[in-house]
Amino acid sequence: MGILDSKIPSGPLADKWTQYKNDINLVNPANKRKIDIIVVGTGLAGGSAAATFAELGYNVKTFCYQDSPRRAHSIAAQGGINAAKNYQGDGDSNYRLFYDTVKGGDYRSREANVYRLAEVSGNIIDQCVAQGVPFAREYGGLLDNRSFGGVLVSRTFYAKGQTGQQLLLGAYAAMNRQINRGKIKAYNRHEMLDLVLVDGKARGIIARNLVTGEIERHSAHAVVLASGGYGNVFFLSTNAMGSNVMAAWRAHRRGAFFANPCYTQIHPTCIPVSGDHQSKLTLMSESLRNDGRIWVPKRMEDAKAIREGKMKPTQLSEEERDYYLERRYPAFGNLVPRDVASRAAKERCDAGFGVNKTGQAVFLDFKSAIERYGKEQAKIHGFSNPSKEKITELGEGIVEAKYGNLFQMYEKIVDENPYVTPMMIYPAVHYTMGGLWVDYNLQTTIPGCYAAGEANFSDHGANRLGASALMQGLADGYFILPYTIGDYLSHDIRTGPIPTDSAEFDSVEKDVRDRIERLMSGKGKHSVDHYHKKLGHIMWDKCGMSRNAKGLKEAIKEISELRSDFWENVRIPGTADGLNQELEKAGRVADFLELGELFAKDALTRNESCGGHFREEYQTEEGEALRDDKNFKFVSAWEYKGEPKDSVLHKESLVYENIELKTRSYK
Repeated sequence: MGILDSKIPSGPLADKWTQYKNDINLVNPANKRKIDIIVVGTGLAGGSAAATFAELGYNVKTFCYQDSPRRAHSIAAQGGINAAKNYQGDGDSNYRLFYDTVKGGDYRSREANVYRLAEVSGNIIDQCVAQGVPFAREYGGLLDNRSFGGVLVSRTFYAKGQTGQQLLLGAYAAMNRQINRGKIKAYNRHEMLDLVLVDGKARGIIARNLVTGEIERHSAHAVVLASGGYGNVFFLSTNAMGSNVMAAWRAHRRGAFFANPCYTQIHPTCIPVSGDHQSKLTLMSESLRNDGRIWVPKRMEDAKAIREGKMKPTQLSEEERDYYLERRYPAFGNLVPRDVASRAAKERCDAGFGVNKTGQAVFLDFKSAIERYGKEQAKIHGFSNPSKEKITELGEGIVEAKYGNLFQMYEKIVDENPYVTPMMIYPAVHYTMGGLWVDYNLQTTIPGCYAAGEANFSDHGANRLGASALMQGLADGYFILPYTIGDYLSHDIRTGPIPTDSAEFDSVEKDVRDRIERLMSGKGKHSVDHYHKKLGHIMWDKCGMSRNAKGLKEAIKEISELRSDFWENVRIPGTADGLNQELEKAGRVADFLELGELFAKDALTRNESCGGHFREEYQTEEGEALRDDKNFKFVSAWEYKGEPKDSVLHKESLVYENIELKTRSYK
């Protein structure tokens, strides 16, 4: 169905986006009032897109499964948003942001898309400040910045540890203005169950009212999917429990290619797993690595004593601690990219130096930062001979101002004071770089179907740098889609409203109802969570931080068998014609059981290590990722053919004209 034409404009990299905007077709304001757009997902990407479309004059329908767009998973983002405004005067630029992002993604992202992202990043900050987002400011009144992993400059704008929440409130306020104007019709507690194509174009969706159970038809001239990532295929992740792949996967089943499903980011700074009772994991922002130092004991016997509760970490001197990131990567230290930091933590724990009861944790320690800030504050306040206690008090005040809500969250979950006792952290599934394949316009291989934010694959390659998710989501929604979708919709000004009583809508609705009926007719041996947890164990054990051919082949077989058992034996109580959260979960897990197999298949076909995709067979002598640019410098885009085993691989070759490909080094 689709042809992998990325539609990248010609010309110099720095001029592509400007020239593109000069050349595209436009829709005049009067004609925009005749055109309808559906936006699925109301996080940062979807919310900003919907608000901007409506501001331009289009008629917009938004759909989210939450009771309010304010509950989108974007709210959970903590540490910050990147932009190349160079407020620190430390040499940042659009090119450096572009270069760091491509390098951070291990040279597996598309140059033109990433440069455009860097180019519009500064506009995002201006837009959000105008909306009232309370970014942190430094003493002169300018917006403050901090550093994130994989870069040597400070370009991350932040609002304490609540950046995602504050940005989402800004987008939500912009949406609300358009809802009050009647330009946005918000369908909360609705879930998209399928995509409707008419004459090969995306013309609407079938949605389920999650409160009444009613199946609804909604039409539009274009459909935007901004429904986030698929990290919950692992069951345990930092994602919200409701985060799912349904909208993207149902579009995939209708012909949208799915790109790089095996590219999953493991975040190094999460609260470790504590037992089988857990249903999700909690993120501790990467921003903490600005001031926190990561370490394990140097001696195996000390690590064992700490695990057994016979020794406290505060009893170990500096000489008895292994600050292994600073030792292995002196240039970047604790601020190496997430994939590098995660593998390093796993290596230390696998070697027996883990520090919690399970041996799967390392320390994140703020002692040095508290002392450093305390001495600095003592000088500022004129204390000539401050006591150690006074220095600690002053230092803790600064750390509290920067990260206080994160420390409070950690203490509530773990019941330990992180100002005194080092935090315990371990890597966990966080973000997915794979997603629906899109061209430069953010259009999938289905005409009229667009994907934005984490739902598409376009910007992060094999590993996302911290604070780039919020940047991409808002760039796509505020500054990219409003242009690119207008070029497409300029051909629809005479189309008129799309009717929902067509044969195409009839057929897709029947497919949806048949699928629900099949789910409800399971023999009833096991709960939905039973299957989700089993899938999660397979994914983590064989497709997690490291993979190998043997494990991936086993995963493909085991997931296929689990999927068959699911459809035969899942138990869903209640009925389909009302509120039924088990039915909601079942539909999502059914999609994960297909995605998981394609994930493993994609990882098996990529015989190299790059970014978050670490194949044990392909690593350097020092245990670093070993890329194969000769054979795997491409985007894997999979076409749906029924069973995941039958999916067909298409390749988009990646061309680098402005960046030299070389082995990533953070040493």
